[in-house]
Amino acid sequence: MANKFSASEQYVVNLINTKRDQIMQMSIVEFADFANVSTATIVRTMKKLGYSGYTDFRHSLSDAHEREEPAVLRDADAKIRKVITANLHEVEETINQLEIGTIEDGIQQIASARIVYIFARGLSEMIADEMSLKLQLTGKYTQTLHDPNIIKTLAKRVEPDACAIFVSLNGETPELVDAAHSLRANGVPIITLTTNGDAPLAKCTDILLVGHKSEESYFPDYEVHSRLPVQVIGRILLDAYVVRGQESK
Repeated sequence: MANKFSASEQYVVNLINTKRDQIMQMSIVEFADFANVSTATIVRTMKKLGYSGYTDFRHSLSDAHEREEPAVLRDADAKIRKVITANLHEVEETINQLEIGTIEDGIQQIASARIVYIFARGLSEMIADEMSLKLQLTGKYTQTLHDPNIIKTLAKRVEPDACAIFVSLNGETPELVDAAHSLRANGVPIITLTTNGDAPLAKCTDILLVGHKSEESYFPDYEVHSRLPVQVIGRILLDAYVVRGQESK
Protein backbone atom coordinates (compact mmCIF):
# COMPACT_ATOMS: atom_id res chain seq x y z
CA MET A 1 0.00 0.00 0.00
CA ALA A 2 1.74 3.15 -1.20
CA ASN A 3 -0.27 5.61 0.91
CA LYS A 4 0.66 5.85 4.56
CA PHE A 5 -1.97 6.36 7.22
CA SER A 6 -2.25 9.44 9.43
CA ALA A 7 -2.68 8.85 13.16
CA SER A 8 -6.48 9.12 12.95
CA GLU A 9 -6.61 6.88 9.86
CA GLN A 10 -4.44 4.26 11.56
CA TYR A 11 -6.82 4.37 14.52
CA VAL A 12 -9.71 3.62 12.12
CA VAL A 13 -7.75 0.71 10.63
CA ASN A 14 -7.07 -0.67 14.11
CA LEU A 15 -10.78 -0.48 14.94
CA ILE A 16 -11.63 -2.34 11.74
CA ASN A 17 -9.13 -5.06 12.64
CA THR A 18 -10.56 -5.56 16.14
CA LYS A 19 -14.29 -4.70 15.72
CA ARG A 20 -14.96 -5.90 12.18
CA ASP A 21 -18.25 -7.71 12.84
CA GLN A 22 -19.61 -4.78 14.85
CA ILE A 23 -18.58 -2.19 12.26
CA MET A 24 -20.16 -4.20 9.46
CA GLN A 25 -23.59 -3.25 10.86
CA MET A 26 -22.86 0.51 11.06
CA SER A 27 -23.56 3.34 8.65
CA ILE A 28 -20.68 5.70 7.89
CA VAL A 29 -22.11 8.27 10.32
CA GLU A 30 -22.44 5.64 13.06
CA PHE A 31 -18.90 4.43 12.43
CA ALA A 32 -17.55 8.00 12.53
CA ASP A 33 -19.30 8.59 15.87
CA PHE A 34 -18.05 5.24 17.17
CA ALA A 35 -14.46 6.07 16.17
CA ASN A 36 -14.79 9.74 17.19
CA VAL A 37 -13.47 10.90 13.81
CA SER A 38 -15.02 12.72 10.85
CA THR A 39 -16.77 10.93 7.99
CA ALA A 40 -14.10 12.43 5.71
CA THR A 41 -11.45 10.53 7.69
CA ILE A 42 -13.43 7.32 7.23
CA VAL A 43 -13.65 7.89 3.46
CA ARG A 44 -9.92 8.67 3.16
CA THR A 45 -9.07 5.54 5.11
CA MET A 46 -11.31 3.39 2.91
CA LYS A 47 -9.63 4.70 -0.24
CA LYS A 48 -6.16 4.04 1.17
CA LEU A 49 -7.31 0.49 1.94
CA GLY A 50 -8.22 0.08 -1.73
CA TYR A 51 -12.00 0.58 -1.56
CA SER A 52 -13.96 3.14 -3.61
CA GLY A 53 -15.73 4.28 -0.45
CA TYR A 54 -17.43 3.14 2.73
CA THR A 55 -20.27 1.37 0.90
CA ASP A 56 -17.76 -0.67 -1.11
CA PHE A 57 -15.99 -1.55 2.14
CA ARG A 58 -19.22 -2.75 3.80
CA HIS A 59 -20.14 -4.83 0.75
CA SER A 60 -16.70 -6.45 0.87
CA LEU A 61 -17.16 -7.30 4.55
CA SER A 62 -20.60 -8.71 3.88
CA ASP A 63 -19.38 -10.86 0.99
CA ALA A 64 -16.52 -12.23 3.08
CA HIS A 65 -18.88 -12.93 5.97
CA GLU A 66 -21.27 -14.86 3.73
CA ARG A 67 -18.63 -17.18 2.31
CA GLU A 68 -18.99 -20.78 3.38
CA GLU A 69 -17.09 -21.45 6.58
CA PRO A 70 -14.59 -24.31 6.86
CA ALA A 71 -16.06 -27.50 8.27
CA VAL A 72 -13.94 -27.24 11.41
CA LEU A 73 -15.63 -23.93 12.29
CA ARG A 74 -19.11 -25.26 11.64
CA ASP A 75 -18.48 -28.30 13.83
CA ALA A 76 -16.64 -26.58 16.71
CA ASP A 77 -18.27 -25.31 19.88
CA ALA A 78 -18.13 -21.59 20.69
CA LYS A 79 -14.87 -21.70 22.66
CA ILE A 80 -12.88 -23.72 20.12
CA ARG A 81 -14.41 -21.69 17.31
CA LYS A 82 -13.04 -18.55 18.97
CA VAL A 83 -9.54 -20.07 19.12
CA ILE A 84 -9.57 -21.06 15.44
CA THR A 85 -11.05 -17.76 14.31
CA ALA A 86 -8.43 -15.75 16.22
CA ASN A 87 -5.63 -17.57 14.38
CA LEU A 88 -7.37 -17.19 11.03
CA HIS A 89 -7.86 -13.48 11.69
CA GLU A 90 -4.19 -12.99 12.59
CA VAL A 91 -3.06 -14.53 9.31
CA GLU A 92 -5.58 -12.66 7.15
CA GLU A 93 -4.89 -9.28 8.74
CA THR A 94 -1.13 -9.81 8.60
CA ILE A 95 -1.32 -10.45 4.86
CA ASN A 96 -3.64 -7.45 4.41
CA GLN A 97 -1.09 -5.18 6.10
CA LEU A 98 1.84 -6.22 3.91
CA GLU A 99 2.99 -4.02 1.02
CA ILE A 100 4.42 -5.63 -2.11
CA GLY A 101 6.95 -2.81 -2.51
CA THR A 102 8.34 -3.48 0.96
CA ILE A 103 8.59 -7.21 0.24
CA GLU A 104 10.47 -6.50 -3.00
CA ASP A 105 12.81 -4.13 -1.15
CA GLY A 106 13.52 -6.87 1.38
CA ILE A 107 14.25 -9.37 -1.39
CA GLN A 108 16.71 -7.00 -3.07
CA GLN A 109 18.43 -6.20 0.20
CA ILE A 110 18.95 -9.88 1.02
CA ALA A 111 20.10 -10.67 -2.52
CA SER A 112 22.74 -7.93 -2.53
CA ALA A 113 24.15 -8.75 0.93
CA ARG A 114 27.45 -10.58 1.30
CA ILE A 115 26.16 -12.18 4.51
CA VAL A 116 22.83 -12.10 6.34
CA TYR A 117 22.67 -11.92 10.14
CA ILE A 118 19.35 -12.87 11.76
CA PHE A 119 18.73 -11.64 15.31
CA ALA A 120 16.00 -13.04 17.57
CA ARG A 121 15.26 -13.86 21.19
CA GLY A 122 12.83 -16.17 22.98
CA LEU A 123 10.16 -17.93 20.94
CA SER A 124 11.11 -15.89 17.88
CA GLU A 125 14.38 -17.83 17.71
CA MET A 126 12.62 -20.78 16.07
CA ILE A 127 11.42 -18.53 13.25
CA ALA A 128 14.92 -17.09 12.84
CA ASP A 129 16.41 -20.59 12.66
CA GLU A 130 13.93 -21.60 9.96
CA MET A 131 14.69 -18.47 7.94
CA SER A 132 18.42 -19.07 8.31
CA LEU A 133 18.11 -22.66 7.09
CA LYS A 134 16.12 -21.62 4.02
CA LEU A 135 18.63 -18.90 3.13
CA GLN A 136 21.52 -21.33 3.53
CA LEU A 137 19.76 -23.78 1.21
CA THR A 138 19.76 -21.08 -1.47
CA GLY A 139 23.51 -20.62 -1.03
CA LYS A 140 23.29 -17.39 0.96
CA TYR A 141 25.83 -17.18 3.79
CA THR A 142 23.70 -16.69 6.91
CA GLN A 143 24.30 -16.54 10.64
CA THR A 144 21.64 -16.61 13.38
CA LEU A 145 22.28 -14.94 16.73
CA HIS A 146 20.34 -15.67 19.95
CA ASP A 147 22.71 -15.06 22.86
CA PRO A 148 22.21 -11.51 24.21
CA ASN A 149 25.90 -10.87 24.90
CA ILE A 150 26.98 -12.12 21.48
CA ILE A 151 24.20 -10.10 19.84
CA LYS A 152 25.38 -6.83 21.38
CA THR A 153 29.08 -7.53 20.78
CA LEU A 154 28.88 -8.80 17.20
CA ALA A 155 26.48 -6.06 16.08
CA LYS A 156 29.27 -3.50 16.62
CA ARG A 157 31.53 -5.39 14.18
CA VAL A 158 29.16 -6.04 11.27
CA GLU A 159 30.18 -4.30 8.04
CA PRO A 160 27.89 -2.37 5.66
CA ASP A 161 27.97 -5.05 2.94
CA ALA A 162 25.95 -7.34 5.24
CA CYS A 163 22.22 -7.30 5.93
CA ALA A 164 20.57 -7.67 9.34
CA ILE A 165 17.14 -9.21 9.89
CA PHE A 166 15.38 -8.83 13.23
CA VAL A 167 12.51 -11.10 14.23
CA SER A 168 10.73 -9.61 17.24
CA LEU A 169 7.02 -9.77 18.08
CA ASN A 170 6.93 -6.56 20.13
CA GLY A 171 10.13 -4.92 18.89
CA GLU A 172 11.14 -3.90 22.40
CA THR A 173 13.74 -6.50 23.48
CA PRO A 174 16.61 -4.36 24.88
CA GLU A 175 19.54 -6.30 23.42
CA LEU A 176 17.91 -6.30 19.98
CA VAL A 177 17.30 -2.55 20.14
CA ASP A 178 20.91 -1.98 21.24
CA ALA A 179 22.15 -4.15 18.38
CA ALA A 180 20.00 -2.26 15.88
CA HIS A 181 21.50 1.06 17.00
CA SER A 182 25.02 -0.34 16.55
CA LEU A 183 24.21 -1.74 13.12
CA ARG A 184 22.64 1.53 12.02
CA ALA A 185 25.73 3.44 13.16
CA ASN A 186 27.82 1.11 10.97
CA GLY A 187 25.59 1.67 7.94
CA VAL A 188 24.23 -1.89 7.90
CA PRO A 189 20.77 -2.17 6.26
CA ILE A 190 18.13 -3.56 8.64
CA ILE A 191 14.96 -5.56 7.92
CA THR A 192 12.54 -6.04 10.82
CA LEU A 193 9.64 -8.48 11.17
CA THR A 194 7.34 -7.41 14.01
CA THR A 195 3.76 -6.68 15.03
CA ASN A 196 4.57 -3.30 16.56
CA GLY A 197 5.23 -0.61 13.99
CA ASP A 198 5.83 1.99 16.71
CA ALA A 199 8.39 -0.04 18.67
CA PRO A 200 11.95 1.20 19.34
CA LEU A 201 13.27 -1.49 17.00
CA ALA A 202 11.01 -0.29 14.19
CA LYS A 203 12.48 3.21 14.46
CA CYS A 204 15.96 1.84 13.66
CA THR A 205 14.76 -0.11 10.64
CA ASP A 206 15.18 0.48 6.91
CA ILE A 207 12.64 -2.12 5.76
CA LEU A 208 9.73 -2.72 8.13
CA LEU A 209 7.27 -5.63 7.76
CA VAL A 210 4.44 -5.40 10.30
CA GLY A 211 1.94 -8.15 11.09
CA HIS A 212 -1.28 -8.14 13.08
CA LYS A 213 -1.15 -9.45 16.65
CA SER A 214 -4.33 -10.65 18.33
CA GLU A 215 -4.98 -9.31 21.81
CA GLU A 216 -6.10 -12.77 22.91
CA SER A 217 -3.62 -14.78 24.98
CA TYR A 218 -4.34 -18.04 26.77
CA PHE A 219 -1.17 -17.69 28.88
CA PRO A 220 -1.51 -14.11 30.21
CA ASP A 221 1.11 -14.58 32.94
CA TYR A 222 3.86 -15.55 30.48
CA GLU A 223 5.44 -14.02 27.39
CA VAL A 224 4.42 -16.82 25.04
CA HIS A 225 2.09 -14.87 22.77
CA SER A 226 1.57 -16.35 19.32
CA ARG A 227 4.43 -15.70 16.88
CA LEU A 228 2.18 -16.66 13.97
CA PRO A 229 2.14 -13.16 12.41
CA VAL A 230 5.94 -12.86 12.19
CA GLN A 231 6.19 -16.49 11.08
CA VAL A 232 3.82 -15.77 8.19
CA ILE A 233 5.83 -12.68 7.22
CA GLY A 234 9.10 -14.63 7.38
CA ARG A 235 7.75 -17.38 5.19
CA ILE A 236 6.37 -14.94 2.60
CA LEU A 237 9.64 -12.98 2.49
CA LEU A 238 11.83 -16.06 2.12
CA ASP A 239 9.58 -17.86 -0.38
CA ALA A 240 9.37 -14.65 -2.45
CA TYR A 241 13.17 -14.38 -2.30
CA VAL A 242 13.49 -17.91 -3.69
CA VAL A 243 10.99 -17.17 -6.49
CA ARG A 244 12.85 -14.02 -7.55
CA GLY A 245 16.14 -15.91 -7.41
CA GLN A 246 14.79 -18.59 -9.74
CA GLU A 247 13.58 -15.93 -12.19
CA SER A 248 17.06 -14.43 -12.46
CA LYS A 249 18.72 -17.72 -13.42
